[in-house]
Amino acid sequence: MNQILYSLLVCLLLSGCAAASKTRQNMTVHALRLHPGQDLKRELDAFAKAQHLQAGFIVTCVGSLRKVALRPANLQEPLLRDQKFEIVSLVGTLSPDGSHLHISLSDSTGATIGGHLLEGNEIYTTAEIVIGEAEHLQFHREIDPVTTFKELTIKKRE
Repeated sequence: MNQILYSLLVCLLLSGCAAASKTRQNMTVHALRLHPGQDLKRELDAFAKAQHLQAGFIVTCVGSLRKVALRPANLQEPLLRDQKFEIVSLVGTLSPDGSHLHISLSDSTGATIGGHLLEGNEIYTTAEIVIGEAEHLQFHREIDPVTTFKELTIKKRE
């Protein structure tokens, strides 16, 4: 997350930034910790469902994995690894219709891989996750006629 976005987020969360108070929308913040052996995507989707998140997004995530399943850009076959990685970034949206999450991981040499998060990412030691929810929005996933994928649609919440 770049420094400007991070600073804005901190201002919004703490309500101490005069510039942010003019454009501030209501946001709920959730935090959770996953434990060894849990599946990162499965647990995030279950959390979103249990909390009835309508417009969720990942604020931050740190932790480690011992099994990895992701889909790199423009590939159909998943990339599967049975080795330890640090989670260096997790971004995406959570909605009642499902999630769209991308992850970046680094190995013991610092080499980084990333892609679309799939089920099969097993926590090694921990995953500490902060999730935001925009209370004035509602996210949905609908088939886009151009991409043919379920893409995000955004509506104002009633």
